[in-house]
Amino acid sequence: MTERLIDGYDGVLADLDGVVYAGPQAIPGATEALEKLAGEGKSLAYVTNNASRSSEQVAAHLRELGAPATAEQVFGSALAGAELLAGRVAAGSTVLVVGSETLADAVRAQGLVVVASADDQPDAVIQGFAPGLGWKDLAEAAYAVAAGAVWVATNTDMSIPQERGIAPGNGTLVAAVAAATAKSPAVAGKPEAALFETAARHSGVDRALVVGDRLDTDILGGNRAGMATALVLTGVDSVRTALVARVDERPDYLIGSLAELYEEYPEVTHDDGSYGCGGAAAQATETTVTISGREGDLDSWRAACAAWWAVHPEEAPAVLPEIRFTTGR
Repeated sequence: MTERLIDGYDGVLADLDGVVYAGPQAIPGATEALEKLAGEGKSLAYVTNNASRSSEQVAAHLRELGAPATAEQVFGSALAGAELLAGRVAAGSTVLVVGSETLADAVRAQGLVVVASADDQPDAVIQGFAPGLGWKDLAEAAYAVAAGAVWVATNTDMSIPQERGIAPGNGTLVAAVAAATAKSPAVAGKPEAALFETAARHSGVDRALVVGDRLDTDILGGNRAGMATALVLTGVDSVRTALVARVDERPDYLIGSLAELYEEYPEVTHDDGSYGCGGAAAQATETTVTISGREGDLDSWRAACAAWWAVHPEEAPAVLPEIRFTTGR
């Protein structure tokens, strides 16, 4: 018997860009679906790699778009990074913060002492994005890391979308310090588990469903945290990229939009090498996926993923499969 997807979980951990909004506009139906969660008795938390805006700033933006949001529901990589750092150094340790004042405040809230220079011989360095960071800031981080300071990065996103296009993200700045020191930081943000664990813990969620639009951050991070994951097809990734995803980036569910949280999720069945879902079915070989169903029907791709993943359970092939549709039903 099928049940609504949301019925199996007590809370949702939702990504923002590509899930709630795209550019300056809310994704159609997204805010209404999020509003409905409270009436269903489900918790809602927003999980973002942004470490430069405070939780209240993010929540205010979400409210402007019509989404339900308080600062307590927003979990950025600044909080996760500060918590991760606090678990690695003693209370009262000194920390060089290379990032925003929001990040510095998160560090102070953990009982740590913020210092301004590597000359202060900090016990740790935490590195997050801020648009005003420059070479001198990265140099200070490199000096302290090279001297043996514990090093944490809020996230390692290599790019960030801006109004004028795609710009370098925190990952590029972290990579500069790594290149100078031949060291690597502990990472709090997606796709690591820490950010999801932080959000679930503070939200009191035991059975969380992670909803995101990116396989390499949202789905991978949720999987690493041992949580159920749903790829929503309103952002970056698609049914075709899901089909050929790396093993650790494969989602538990494929949904067209957040509204489908309240729809029955069809069971995938297996019979002698054939995988069925709704009115669709799929079979796979080492190189081919054959689908009986309509290309535009999500059930066709749910069946196809099950078939292909069953043939390749431990490693995704380097060569993309040939995809064949045998009926136009």
